[in-house]
Amino acid sequence: MKLSRINERIGLIFTHKLQHMRVRQRNKLIYTILFLFFIILFWAIDNFYTPGFSSDAHDRITRTEFPVNLRPTSTVGEIVEHQHYILSYSERYEQAEWVAYVLKKDHLTNDDRERPHFIEDPKVKTKSADWRNYKNSGFDRGHLCPAGDRRFSEFAYDETFYTSNISPMRNDFNAGVWNRLEMLVRKWGKKHRTMYVITGGILEEGLVTVGEEDVAVPRAFYKIVARGEPHNLEVAAFLIPHRESQQSLNNFLISIDELEMLTGIDYFSALPDDYEQRLEASVKKIAWNF
Repeated sequence: MKLSRINERIGLIFTHKLQHMRVRQRNKLIYTILFLFFIILFWAIDNFYTPGFSSDAHDRITRTEFPVNLRPTSTVGEIVEHQHYILSYSERYEQAEWVAYVLKKDHLTNDDRERPHFIEDPKVKTKSADWRNYKNSGFDRGHLCPAGDRRFSEFAYDETFYTSNISPMRNDFNAGVWNRLEMLVRKWGKKHRTMYVITGGILEEGLVTVGEEDVAVPRAFYKIVARGEPHNLEVAAFLIPHRESQQSLNNFLISIDELEMLTGIDYFSALPDDYEQRLEASVKKIAWNF
């Protein structure tokens, strides 16, 4: 009798341990599956989703890329590629030293877009400046790649609201002469099939700064506009002091050679040397309709 009870007890203990082992194995399998699920999820987010803005699969397929042989050099070593523009981010001045993008005629739509909030650029390794640096600073959060040039899709429009794409601008400048230049570029964009635009502030020592992160306020801004094929370009470069002006925009034309001396950036370094020298040395007002 006692032996029977002992065997029964041993059997119960064995059954309990077996069930416990099965539960542990089952839990281990569940945890493994969950772990793999989150790994795949994070990978998908990193590769197919831009934090903060809605994603548009069709938009990503039809994106335009700035030609490699027309890209400027970077003096800071960090080039960030977004779907609809690229930039070289200067951590020292907490803004892009240049932003480059393609402008096509069919980009210029009148689609009504709701302005999103400015957010930090997740692709800038050192983090782009927080938008709060501009709060109560007396300066606008001035777009470099204009939101108005990216109304053709919600994603492209929203993408211009990364803080890596803005620079402190006086309101009268931003809404005045700089806006006139942006509208002129759009006018040219409607006339010509494809244009390439490079823009930024002149970043140099001794600039006034705003915010806790010391975002530099450029004393002047520039914009380079090119049209045609890379082997046969027409180029116009503008340098505009950071203040409102009623002067004609053609008064702000400058050679690319002069601009390179101010910025330390080589704008068409991948082109053949003799062609680059001819392209960058002259100012051709007659080639552009003002």
